[in-house]
Amino acid sequence: MQRGALLDAARTLLSEGGTEALTFPALAERTGLARSSVYEYFRSRAAVVEELCAVDFPVWAAEVEAAMERVETPEAKIEAYVRQQLALVGDRRHRAVVAISAGELDAGAREKIRAAHGGLIAMIVEALAGLGHEQPRLAAMLLQGVVDAAVRRIELGAAEEPTQITEAAVAMVLGGVRG
Repeated sequence: MQRGALLDAARTLLSEGGTEALTFPALAERTGLARSSVYEYFRSRAAVVEELCAVDFPVWAAEVEAAMERVETPEAKIEAYVRQQLALVGDRRHRAVVAISAGELDAGAREKIRAAHGGLIAMIVEALAGLGHEQPRLAAMLLQGVVDAAVRRIELGAAEEPTQITEAAVAMVLGGVRG
């Protein structure tokens, strides 16, 4: 129960203030625990980050996958992939993952994030192959680059509305995958 409260507090801290806000004193304050108690659950900030990724990323990925499964054609799957990821930008779990990936992490945490992203990219490879791409994995990584850029633009509070950014990203991706 305490571990869950600590993770929830970590999500809030990350979404409100980025990686700098994620400190053990702040976690203790948010949960009402003594700072020494936080160390009983996590040995370091990186351990908190790793557990958040292990818990939150699969949920996020499942939501993207579910959106893709609700449609039939490869193009519709690609559109759902982009739209669902961008729709999740306001979600605390997503904001925490974005804050985490922007922060300084140890090699183990970075590798776990890379592996999780690899799983996300794998979801779209089949749709791209269905459109006849000779290198669907490469196309998937480039497509994800557009999504990542749109996520950053939304997170930064750009001049455009999130819906405008989403529509532009979808148009760019669909235009690019159609060739």
